Amino acid sequence: MKRTFFKYFVELTGHPISSALLKTISKSPLSKPLVKPFAKVYSINESEAEYAIETYSSLQAYFTRNLKQGIRTVESDPNTLTSPVDGVLSAAGKIENEQTFKIKDYLYSIKQILGDEKVAKRYENGFYYIFYLSPSHYHHFHYPIDGNLISRYALGTVSYPVNDLGLRLGNQPFSTNYRLISELETAFGQVAIVKVGALNVNSIHVHSHEKQCRKGEDFGYFSFGSTVILFIEPHESFHMLQNPIKDIMMGEAIGIWT
Repeated sequence: MKRTFFKYFVELTGHPISSALLKTISKSPLSKPLVKPFAKVYSINESEAEYAIETYSSLQAYFTRNLKQGIRTVESDPNTLTSPVDGVLSAAGKIENEQTFKIKDYLYSIKQILGDEKVAKRYENGFYYIFYLSPSHYHHFHYPIDGNLISRYALGTVSYPVNDLGLRLGNQPFSTNYRLISELETAFGQVAIVKVGALNVNSIHVHSHEKQCRKGEDFGYFSFGSTVILFIEPHESFHMLQNPIKDIMMGEAIGIWT
């Protein structure tokens, strides 16, 4: 019951009016008394947060918290691809021609996710990873590999839940949700980082627009529930190092170019 109550505040609902109200409350000082119970319900490791829990002025402030410097170890080998987030690696594998991705009860093509057939074609026969961030997770996203930012574009105007209920009832959430795609040119080809916003607000915030991207660099965060998808351009030497379903931390190696 408590988990359901808190999920409304950090993942919102499928209705724009109630979502707007929950968003307002979660950002206001009125929600401060909910911070400690929220951390307890989700067994959040309070020692990892940048500041003591008492200093966060609202539930939203705590949900979007930074971590202490150096609390995550980023795999330093330049040939490795690392997880961009703390989350659950819910699906991963090789991308086949004309492949669709079954996410719960819906199938999505790369074209639907990326919104462009030419862009999608680049990643066919490559690899994909899908990460789900629950309310318990740290909600910042980081670059998974060194490279140069060559494109960043937004798609979609409507958001539906990315939790189980929304994936069952939403109108093709990954193909219609507001989402932000960042494409990097790396030493091993291109990598697309797809950030999928949750529910009825644009919950994706980018605070770094530098063209040069460094692995492990924090470049934005989600203010409400979220999903991240990686697409890796095909490369004969690339090998996946992780299998779903698995809890994973930002900076952990998930692939390698040998």
